[in-house]
Amino acid sequence: MKIVDVVTSCGLTGFYFDDQRAIKGDAQSDGFTYKGEPVTEGFTAIRQQGESLSVMLILEDGQVAYGDCAAVQYSGAGGRDPLFLAKDFQPLVEDLIKPLLLGRELKSFKELAEEIDNLRKADGKLIHTALRYGVTQAILDAVAKSKKITMAEVIAEEYNTKLQREPIPIFTQSGDERYLNVDKMIIKGADVMPHGLINNVKSKLGEQGEKLKEYIIWMKNRVKELNKHDKLPVFHLDVYGTIGLAFNNDYEKMAKYLLELGEVAKPHKLRIEGPIDMEDKYLQMEALEKLNNLLKEYGSDVEIVADEWCNTLEDIKDFADRKCCDMVQIKTPDLGGINNIIEAVLYCKEKGIGAYLGGTCNETDRSAQIAVHIALATGPDQILAKPGMGVDEGLMIVKNEMMRTLALLNRKKILF
Repeated sequence: MKIVDVVTSCGLTGFYFDDQRAIKGDAQSDGFTYKGEPVTEGFTAIRQQGESLSVMLILEDGQVAYGDCAAVQYSGAGGRDPLFLAKDFQPLVEDLIKPLLLGRELKSFKELAEEIDNLRKADGKLIHTALRYGVTQAILDAVAKSKKITMAEVIAEEYNTKLQREPIPIFTQSGDERYLNVDKMIIKGADVMPHGLINNVKSKLGEQGEKLKEYIIWMKNRVKELNKHDKLPVFHLDVYGTIGLAFNNDYEKMAKYLLELGEVAKPHKLRIEGPIDMEDKYLQMEALEKLNNLLKEYGSDVEIVADEWCNTLEDIKDFADRKCCDMVQIKTPDLGGINNIIEAVLYCKEKGIGAYLGGTCNETDRSAQIAVHIALATGPDQILAKPGMGVDEGLMIVKNEMMRTLALLNRKKILF
């Protein structure tokens, strides 16, 4: 089966691009946006619409395979590629990527994906991570359509993995509606929650961490009141380095605070993502290692999750090799080609580090569906419900794609 044409269309993502540095610098909330000037290059406002670029591969039998190019909410921060504006990158697909794909035989996803993932512009730089992300999604879909199997099966065949028997735990995120959305999560039986978007010390964490502590207590009580399911959700909170800011990077104080949070969260397991942000990859690994070691010395079962400065496949390997955290977020758009995402999950599992197949609220329904197939073929510890911050939509997209795919695999009597 060959690719006979490549078509693109500009679209929207499930959320927005936010200037993280401006927000952490105490930008003032104004309704659903922020007052003030952006500080990260490329932004024209602190919050602006999220954009996607669909790449559609037309196959010789008329089938259409597609993927969506998208970038994270906090683009341009934490060592990431700059802001992804669809119309700016659409010509690059037409001029550079389309000629490379036309007439190509769809024999191997891995081979063609790696070629796209290593594609460089005339200046010698790799093409934007968002382009590599979306085009390789389309390639996976195209190979699956040419072979008349699911995308999960393509990955399992080419990477010699076992397809999962059971659904992967789904992690839901609340956005700033961290109270109302928790109710939704509990009612719908979310496996992991709530993310919380704790990205400001004064308004969300508290100068001594008191606001986050109160929130965890409230959340635990709310689960007791509303939960009708036979399981307790894991509490996973992303704090965007605010614990380090609140406690002036004092490791003893941070560890004692996290120990206290772990106790008030019980009987729920507690994960804290990004407790500290050192603005440098190697300093970040060192800081997480110090903090994690202290927690282990104290006998705490609070798990530390790495996010910032852990963007590429090589970054993830470095964090996993150092074992400086309990879990790594594999922030899907940041890795470029989805071949890297597959390898990242498998590498973390090999090293005994938790693999969180994450991403961003600022993706699309398509990229979320394809992430599900990656999860079912590689077996991460959890997968993010995406896109958006409304809970219902992202959870529906990920859950339904997962259950549909599992049902199809079971119908075909796949040998697990």
